[in-house]
Amino acid sequence: MIKTGGAREITLRKVAEKAGFSTTVVYNLFQNKATLITQAMDSDLLDLVKAMRNVVDEDLPILENIRRVGRAYVTFGMRHPDQYALVFMERRPHAPVESSRVEHGNLAQDPYAFACQFFIDLAAAGQIAPDQAEATAQIFWEGLHGMVSLRLVFGENEPWFEHDEFNRHLDALIDVLLTGILHRFKSA
Repeated sequence: MIKTGGAREITLRKVAEKAGFSTTVVYNLFQNKATLITQAMDSDLLDLVKAMRNVVDEDLPILENIRRVGRAYVTFGMRHPDQYALVFMERRPHAPVESSRVEHGNLAQDPYAFACQFFIDLAAAGQIAPDQAEATAQIFWEGLHGMVSLRLVFGENEPWFEHDEFNRHLDALIDVLLTGILHRFKSA
């Protein structure tokens, strides 16, 4: 239902009707629309963090693993456009963090926490200021999200601006983000 009509079209009453349950059962399971949508997104978040974890090589430098994680994030979004849009692009009611089965801050479950840890490691290695690790992770994440969201919304043949070849563009984006982060937030 979410994929066909989006989060705005979901009501607990419609879910109950579609599933063949009473509204009381659905209300007891989810309490509200925000909780229902949050729990519907949990498996997508777990799939994303798994894709990100799978590309990490402990023997490589931190920056190379950040590049790999960034590439995995973008690739996941492009391969799963409906799930990506629901999780990261669609306006929807937000439920309390506790209502998700994905544990906030758990590196094995939370994709943002997983990515953020690399910037914490970068700070611990003296490559960026320690008090800026989370800010740099957010900047990196937002840059990657920008590429995914624009490509999903406009497609490859958008006439208003020319698209570089996807992989070349992604490599350039990641290089620019990391070069800027290392320059702007260098350790004192």
